[in-house]
Amino acid sequence: MTNIILLIASLSTLVLGTFIGFYYAKKRAIKQKDLELTNTMLEREREIARAEKRLIQIEKESDKKEMEAEKKAQQIITSAQNEIDKKDRQLEKEFARLEEREKSLDLKVEDISTQKARIDALENEVIEQKEKLQQVIEEEVTKLESIAGLSEKEAKKVLLEKIEEQSQQDLVRKMHRMKEQLAITVNEEARNIIVHSIQRLASDVTVESTTTEIKLENDDMKGRIIGREGRNISALERTLGVGIIIDDTPNIVTISSFDPLRRFVGSKVLKELLIDGRITPARIEEVLLQKTKEVDKMIQKLGEDAIFETGVSGIPPEIAKILGRLHFRTSYGQNVLRHSIESAFIAEQIAIMIGADSELTKKAALLHDLGKTLSHEIGGKHALLSGEIARKFGLKEDLVHAIEAHHEDIPLQSIEAYIVQAADAISASRPGARRETSEKFIKRMIELEGIATSYKGVNKCFAMSAGREIWVFVDPKQINDLKAEQLSRDISRRIEKEVQFPGEVKVVLIRENRYTNTAK
Repeated sequence: MTNIILLIASLSTLVLGTFIGFYYAKKRAIKQKDLELTNTMLEREREIARAEKRLIQIEKESDKKEMEAEKKAQQIITSAQNEIDKKDRQLEKEFARLEEREKSLDLKVEDISTQKARIDALENEVIEQKEKLQQVIEEEVTKLESIAGLSEKEAKKVLLEKIEEQSQQDLVRKMHRMKEQLAITVNEEARNIIVHSIQRLASDVTVESTTTEIKLENDDMKGRIIGREGRNISALERTLGVGIIIDDTPNIVTISSFDPLRRFVGSKVLKELLIDGRITPARIEEVLLQKTKEVDKMIQKLGEDAIFETGVSGIPPEIAKILGRLHFRTSYGQNVLRHSIESAFIAEQIAIMIGADSELTKKAALLHDLGKTLSHEIGGKHALLSGEIARKFGLKEDLVHAIEAHHEDIPLQSIEAYIVQAADAISASRPGARRETSEKFIKRMIELEGIATSYKGVNKCFAMSAGREIWVFVDPKQINDLKAEQLSRDISRRIEKEVQFPGEVKVVLIRENRYTNTAK
């Protein structure tokens, strides 16, 4: 029994302990939730406070921006109002000026109307006077016919002949005065243009020869060049197309050819063979092929360098290579590529000074002698060949015309063509640019003097200034002033057609009267 009571008491104690534990656990959970809720509410209040603070800051910034915007708007309005006021003042001034001009025009219209009425009156008066004058003339003509015994037509003929003779003399005198005045002005301007162009160019003069000398390490190398029974030298001359001269000059071998390109390639081949030491026909052909490729690249670079130096654009690579070949062409000893570059600079300066197309002129002057690379191969005038090359590669027609007209093979039709012609002549004829053999020089002198003395009325003729000027003395009894002018033109035209000469030839025709008396 006691055990049962103890068991019940133990169970009651356990249940009561459990209940009390559960109660305190629940109470702690409620307190925990209250604490968490309180923390959440505090966090929310802090966030609300921050939001309110941010809202206040935004409102302040908004108020500030609104004030700035109002200030800017006010400034814009003020500026616009000032501009409107300014425009209004300008319009008022313009209206006032127009009113004054209108009044002035009204006065001019009135004045013109008055003058027109006066002119009409004068015109009627002139018509009346003309009719009266015509009557007087008819009466005088009738009297003159009866006195002179000549009809009106015969009198007119005699009078016209006298007037024509007198007018011809007056015309000659006036023509000479105008010609002298024009010559002074034109020569001065032309001289200034040419001098400035040449001065700004200031390029070097390069004169080519027909031989190239190669130095040898020793004279024993000459034997290797000649080879057994002359086999090597024959193979060299035959393959390279040049003449090889081996004389008594110590350590020197001379390569001769009228073609500078062949001479240049030949010298490079021979130098390579001398370095290599093997001189056989097969080796010669092998080295020739190698050096030809190297020279082709060099020619392309020479053309490109010339284009870069002159500063032109739009030149196809094919034309650049043809231009580079001009380095190996000469004209009267002058290197044609340097002549082309020089002509381009001169043409550009002349074009700038007279207001022509300087770019087109410079490009045409640079390309004007392209045909010289082909003229000895296919024949024909080099100026026309130059034009055909330019046209083939799509250059503009006005540029082509300036190129192919520089020797007047076709009529010149543009100022740029005339400038290219002048630049070519300046580059070719300036001192030191070219040289000729004495035979050609003497032959040209004889031809020039022979053309002048072949005309009737020419007493004597002297070729001066190395053939660039001719003095022609005429008989004043046979050649009057009008005929002298025509004769100088005829001589110039014949020289252009019949004589080959670098640059230009000036024809000076001298007509003078001499009166001699003797005092005794």
